[in-house]
Amino acid sequence: MNVVFRVDASIQMGTGHVMRCLTLADALKNRGAECYFICREHPGNLIGLITQRGYHVDALPYMDLSQEDKLQNHNADLAHAAWLGATQKADASLCIPIMEALKPDWLIVDHYALDIRWEQVLRPYCKRVMVIDDLADREHDCDLLLDQTFGRDLKDYIARVPVSCEILCGAEYALLRPEFSQWREYSLERRENSQLKHLLINLGGVDKDNITTQILIALKQCALPSELKITVVMGGTAPWIKEVRQQAQDMPWTTEVVVGVNNMAELMAKSDLAIGAAGSTSWERCCLGLPSIMVVLADNQNLIAKDLHNWGAAISIQQKEIEHNLPFILNQLSTSQLKHMQCKALQVTKGLGVKILLSYINSESDLC
Repeated sequence: MNVVFRVDASIQMGTGHVMRCLTLADALKNRGAECYFICREHPGNLIGLITQRGYHVDALPYMDLSQEDKLQNHNADLAHAAWLGATQKADASLCIPIMEALKPDWLIVDHYALDIRWEQVLRPYCKRVMVIDDLADREHDCDLLLDQTFGRDLKDYIARVPVSCEILCGAEYALLRPEFSQWREYSLERRENSQLKHLLINLGGVDKDNITTQILIALKQCALPSELKITVVMGGTAPWIKEVRQQAQDMPWTTEVVVGVNNMAELMAKSDLAIGAAGSTSWERCCLGLPSIMVVLADNQNLIAKDLHNWGAAISIQQKEIEHNLPFILNQLSTSQLKHMQCKALQVTKGLGVKILLSYINSESDLC
């Protein structure tokens, strides 16, 4: 089975789309599939990482984002049109010869700037189309759609996809690497006596606005345990690593900054509280029952933050509230609150989404 992924990463859009596609690609590869990627050469792309993981990447040329206004005018109805770095028509025209050569069984699309218009152009060059989305804000021409947002409802997509499309909605389908479910039992056991001894900070793979430094500065206003250990995790393409390391040296607690880690599940399992973005890592934290303070970094994270906050799995704050609200929250945080968030988070997802999704992909492939 041949599978082609159309997905991008950049300083602007972050790394989450590529990382979850890599998780799915690894699982497909383990079952004998040949996986290929089509990615645009945005600043902050992860083409090098994808290649290091053993996958072939067809790179599309980068268009200077000074053309953003022109792109917005061309696809004015898509909120994230500028993220593509080209028009949908131009992007599709570059993908067609790649698809003709690979003849994929599945085309998997994970991109907020692509919709039914792009998918209809590429559909003749593959057997099945799958879309990974989080927004439910545009139409798609696909056979399978996955939205791993907690609380997402089927009705959000029914009018946006073909009648025959299989829709998988909810955090139970979250695309997590297998180590998260493997560390789940350990994480649960060590939280039986909830105490704040290890704080994990991770604002995604990029943190383009250096929110991490803002958080570290705000933490200095908090009455945290003197023996507290802080671990800051940053992505390899993050632009503020040097500044964060400088701030870490000025902290009153032992503060370590690590970059490009491959043991995130272990770090989360061994932490007592996380401060992180309200993006795809939310599901990783929930799988491990890690209590969290979530910072909303983009409009598309508001729904996740609101629903997990209301459910009790995390505490949500806006970026502008960090300076004042974060110290207040931490100074009021009790062990009973940590325990409550842990219990609620564990109910969100068990980290088995990839396994469930593979069964759908295989069953659909059998019908080809």
